[in-house]
Amino acid sequence: MPRVKGGFRTRRIHKKVLALAKGYRGSRNRLFKRANEAVVRAGEHAFEGRKQRKRDFRRLWIARINSALSGENIQYSRFIEGLRKANINLDRKTLSEMAINNPSSFSEIVNKAKEAIK
Repeated sequence: MPRVKGGFRTRRIHKKVLALAKGYRGSRNRLFKRANEAVVRAGEHAFEGRKQRKRDFRRLWIARINSALSGENIQYSRFIEGLRKANINLDRKTLSEMAINNPSSFSEIVNKAKEAIK
């Protein structure tokens, strides 16, 4: 059998990686080996960042709810416990939006949670 070097496929892969490395500094956007290292590492950071973003938003929502609860004289953990006991199934994103945009209905939910704890 004749030897196949695979030049077409290799060139296509190299062009793809170099296109992904566009805008990188130094040899990372010109040399395939350096560009490939940079692109792989950037992909790892992007993957981790997508997970981190979910954690960051959850922390933001909790902070917003907690600040809204400071005027209601109830702790965040007690509030969440009251929601569970009152069978109110609202996620933290909804609760934080409600605390910002609709404080009157949020205070009603807080009162229901307080009653469920007692």
